[in-house]
Amino acid sequence: MVNKSFNIQSEQSQPSSATELWSKKGIMTVTAIVIFIFFFLPVLRLVWQSFQYNGQLSVAHYAKILSEAFTWNMLVNTMWIVIGSTALSLLLGVFFAWLMAYTDFRGKKWINIFILLPFIIPSYIVTIAWTQFVKDIPFGTFNLYSLGGITFLLGISHFPLVYLFTVNVLKRIPRELEWAVLASGGGKWKAFSVVTVPLALPGIIGGGMIAFLSNLDNFGIPAFLGIPANITVLSTAIFQEVIGFGENAFARAATLSVLLAFIALIVTGLQWLLLKKSKATETSYVDEKPRIFLGKWRLSTEIVVWSIVLLFSVMPLFSMVKTSLVKTYGLPLSWETLTLFNFNFLLYDYNKVGNALQTSTLLALGTAIICTIVGTAIAYIRIRQATMFSKLIEMIIAIPYTLPGIVLALAMILAWMEPIPGWNPGLYGSIWILLIAYVTRFMLLQVRGSSTAILQVSVDLEEAAHIAGASQFVKWRTILLPLFLPGIISGTILVILTTLTELTVSSLLWSSGAETIGVLIYNFEQAGYTTYSTAFSVIVLLYMAGLAGILYSIILIIRRKEQL
Repeated sequence: MVNKSFNIQSEQSQPSSATELWSKKGIMTVTAIVIFIFFFLPVLRLVWQSFQYNGQLSVAHYAKILSEAFTWNMLVNTMWIVIGSTALSLLLGVFFAWLMAYTDFRGKKWINIFILLPFIIPSYIVTIAWTQFVKDIPFGTFNLYSLGGITFLLGISHFPLVYLFTVNVLKRIPRELEWAVLASGGGKWKAFSVVTVPLALPGIIGGGMIAFLSNLDNFGIPAFLGIPANITVLSTAIFQEVIGFGENAFARAATLSVLLAFIALIVTGLQWLLLKKSKATETSYVDEKPRIFLGKWRLSTEIVVWSIVLLFSVMPLFSMVKTSLVKTYGLPLSWETLTLFNFNFLLYDYNKVGNALQTSTLLALGTAIICTIVGTAIAYIRIRQATMFSKLIEMIIAIPYTLPGIVLALAMILAWMEPIPGWNPGLYGSIWILLIAYVTRFMLLQVRGSSTAILQVSVDLEEAAHIAGASQFVKWRTILLPLFLPGIISGTILVILTTLTELTVSSLLWSSGAETIGVLIYNFEQAGYTTYSTAFSVIVLLYMAGLAGILYSIILIIRRKEQL
């Protein structure tokens, strides 16, 4: 009787298990198809286009492009600028990281904010600010519209990346290892060269490679400074090919994009290996206490460092504001030339400014909503079910973020202009292709942010809820979501602020009536309306500050509710 009962129950449970299995397989299949279409297929279309010549597979475009003197001159420009700016980023980043991690420098919390400003502010606004600042310097004639100028601005825009990675690594190096060297008769320099440098080197080089990729990817600075000076790099060459509509423009641009992507992917692979090694040698304990005391040199060091930081992050902004307040570009600021006309014109008379703010805000919020929902779901599966399938999904999602933005933009054009031969859905030339491109590019940011939040919550809580009989909905609503929310929102804020002022992808995908903030500032500057571009940049910075304040206030409110 018991056996019979057991058999009946087993038979009844089989359809349920089979249904659950097929449902799981169906979800996995649909997920794989969606990820393939949106994240991988555009890249394949791009590569395919680069090998198309007269309707046949060929390397003719590569042979032609690589045989041109212009190409090699452009590649030399790219390498000089990227390598030079990365070296500057490393020099500044490591110096400030060592100072903040090891010395008794005062006001570290405040100076951290100013160190990060050149990276937080969009690079094209930093460029506009510096072009105005250089003109106000009473001595010297440093020309920003040159290889040196582009290299300098890229370097100071991305040194915060090196700083963030290096300061983290330095603080995690156990000071006991340094004491051991000192106790065995070695001096401070010996401890620094034998312990500090070898243990910090993987993190420093990893940060340098991230700076290298960011310099390679950057479009705003080379476009604002290089195009007027006839200095071409890979990113601006792709842009000029597409907007030039010359013979085989898309095929040539695709070929250049593959070359640029190839460089980026090699560096990304090296960076991943070095960061993995860095994590293997560091400890989880973060030592915030100073290890080196500056003594009588502390005040002079603080004055010099604050002067450098304010020069890089604040002084150029004052010059930009000053330019935005004059009646005509080139006039000195005085009571006679002071005016608010530029702001009044942009905010009340020129409707494209309001439209650009609205378009960028809607795109940022739409991207954030989609990335928050989908990215958190992917992160949860990746952390809680670390299967080969989930790892593969994360790798595919990482591809669009790893690729330079200008490469992804061209891939989006080729993929969505005619996704199926003979069928044009009308996405290219509309705001929707921007939304697709933003979601594709910035999904990884949310996945990483949500993953960090999920890792901080023990799986035991979920198991306890399951044992108590809680459904999936109840488990998420009452337990998981409240615990995950602050970390998830941090990732969402990063997506919003990154998308809001994006220029590189937008430069190829924008359309009339759907201009974004970055595109409109670029158009002002290229047309010679410097007073308008500076005034709009000031408006954007104030808008970003207000939006960031609102978003972070939401996080504080959520955290206070958790504490109560």
